[in-house]
Amino acid sequence: MEGIILIGGGGHCKSVIDVIRKEGKFEILGIVDSNLPVGQLVLDVKVLGKDSDLSELSKKCKNFHITVGQIQSNIVRKKIANELMALGAELPNIISPSAIVSSYSKLGQGITVMHQATIQADAMIGDFCIINDHALIEHEVHIGKFSHIATGAIVNGNVEIGENVFIGSGAVIVQGSKIPDGTFIKANQLVK
Repeated sequence: MEGIILIGGGGHCKSVIDVIRKEGKFEILGIVDSNLPVGQLVLDVKVLGKDSDLSELSKKCKNFHITVGQIQSNIVRKKIANELMALGAELPNIISPSAIVSSYSKLGQGITVMHQATIQADAMIGDFCIINDHALIEHEVHIGKFSHIATGAIVNGNVEIGENVFIGSGAVIVQGSKIPDGTFIKANQLVK
C-alpha cells in the first residue's frame, strides 16, 4: 500500500482520514499543519511538520492530499496546491467507497468525495474540489476548480458552477443554472 501525507489537521482532515481508511488504497503517513505542534495526534495520526517542511517531505513521499477545509475562502487550499504541484507531488482523488461516482463522469486531481455523495453521468469535477457527504451532483454538471459542495447540497442537471464556489449544506441549485466564479451560496438556499 502506498503512503500518503495529509495537509491540514482540522475537522475536514478527521473526516478524510476515515474515508482514506475505508477506501483502503493508501497508508496515512502523517499530517502537515503549521498550526499544530509536531508529534500531536489528530485522531491517531501524527503531525509530521509544518508547511515549510513540504519540500523535504516530498522527497520521502510522493502522494499528498489537501485536507484543509473550505467555507469562507480557499486561499490556503490554492497556495498549498500550487506548492505541491511545483514539487511534482502526486495528488490522488480520495473517494469514499460509499459514494456513487458514475464511470461516465470526469474528475480532475486532488478531489475529495465524501460518504454517500453521488456524481452522475457526464458530470465534470475540477481539480481540488470537495464533494461532501450526501451531496448530489446530477448529470452534465460542470464544477470548476477549488469549489466545495457542502453536505446534502443538490446540484441538478446541466448546471455550470465556476471556480472557487461554495455551495452550502442543503442548498438546491435548479437545473440549467449558471453559478459564477467565487459565489458563496448559503445553506438551504434555492438558486434558480
